[in-house]
Amino acid sequence: MHIRSWLRRRLKLLPSQSNAMSRRTHSVSPSPRNPKRARIEHLLLENFKNGVVLAPMVRSGALPTRLFALKHGATLVWGPETVDKAILHAERVVDPVTGVVSYNGKSKAIWMTHPVEKPYLIYQIGSADPELAVQAARTVMNDISGVDLNCGCPKPFSTHAGMGAALLTNPDLLCSILTALREAMPPHITVTAKIRLLPSQEDTLELVERIVNTGISALTVHCRTRNMRDRDRAVIERLREIVDFVKGMGKDIAVIENGDCLGAEDANRVREATGAHSVMIARAAESNPSCFSSTPIVDLNKNLIPSYLRVAKYLDNHWSLTKFCISQFKGPSVNSTKAEEKRVREAVIKARSYDDVKDIVGEWTGEQDFKEIVQAIEARTSEDHSQAPDPAVDSLSRSSSLSQTETEVADEYITPEGTQNPEPPGSGAPL
Repeated sequence: MHIRSWLRRRLKLLPSQSNAMSRRTHSVSPSPRNPKRARIEHLLLENFKNGVVLAPMVRSGALPTRLFALKHGATLVWGPETVDKAILHAERVVDPVTGVVSYNGKSKAIWMTHPVEKPYLIYQIGSADPELAVQAARTVMNDISGVDLNCGCPKPFSTHAGMGAALLTNPDLLCSILTALREAMPPHITVTAKIRLLPSQEDTLELVERIVNTGISALTVHCRTRNMRDRDRAVIERLREIVDFVKGMGKDIAVIENGDCLGAEDANRVREATGAHSVMIARAAESNPSCFSSTPIVDLNKNLIPSYLRVAKYLDNHWSLTKFCISQFKGPSVNSTKAEEKRVREAVIKARSYDDVKDIVGEWTGEQDFKEIVQAIEARTSEDHSQAPDPAVDSLSRSSSLSQTETEVADEYITPEGTQNPEPPGSGAPL
């Protein structure tokens, strides 16, 4: 409903207005608004099953990457972990041209989203305080469909403050945060958690039991312990017992596997080996966000990087963040030469702004690329969204069937038209 109104209003703009809008004067709306007025479809327990989802990744989980992942088949996308305190004093700003919603700090955008991803978007919180976690969730709840508590990040910027993997050794605090979130959030906002394995399977099952009893909708298990690193093989064989244990509790929630999945096709292997309801992909998606498709993009220098650059610029994604994401892209070459790949890579590495990569993208037509992403997401059927009512925003072509009353109500309650963490740095986008 949000994107429909957004497209309708854009088409009403006169040429002179469009030119004025292109200067990106921003509108500011209060946050949060009354959630009871939101006219949205919400996630169901089934939405977390039978899918392949994008993992929360600092920097690499930027808005353009999430949108490309959705375009190519990701069933849900997790945003990068955002520390609770970082979002509390942010100013919510909506770009009237693109519809991008930015939560801006004093000098940079802390977190960015767009209404088109809202039905599939899980916002991950880094927190060690129930009250702060609730405040953070309430701050963004009109722009998301679920909140996820990070209980697995082993990096010092998270664990030193008692967040992330530090919560694994403080189950009382971990469960109190989840309980507080579930009690505070309206029913249409799901609450989930992402953990790592404990060294002992017995201890892991005991922790899982406590977490599941907080009322969460899904549990993601990164099949590595806190001390393991990405180069260590994920011990996915431990997950089946966890899946069976949760089922034996009589809880109809999804258990999502994370660790060493190479893409949509490989997800079948992981599900068969673990019994997991869904599979979460991190590193493979960082290398190629089209890995959620059964036919991922090849020749990235021709078929992904130019489009990614155009979309990122159109959405005003900070150049340094865009550059980082592209630097992680890897994929097979079929019709490209090594020389062509090297030229594109070196051009991006040397570039200091979007202006320096004009030779790669040609005309800056990011609006058309973005429109294709929106159309791909809107085209999803109910089956694509785990048999649930499709919450993707309606296309403009369907809006003509609205009655006058429905249109007036929709316009009254729409979200105004329309990553990253304090440590590591966020997008750095200027206000």
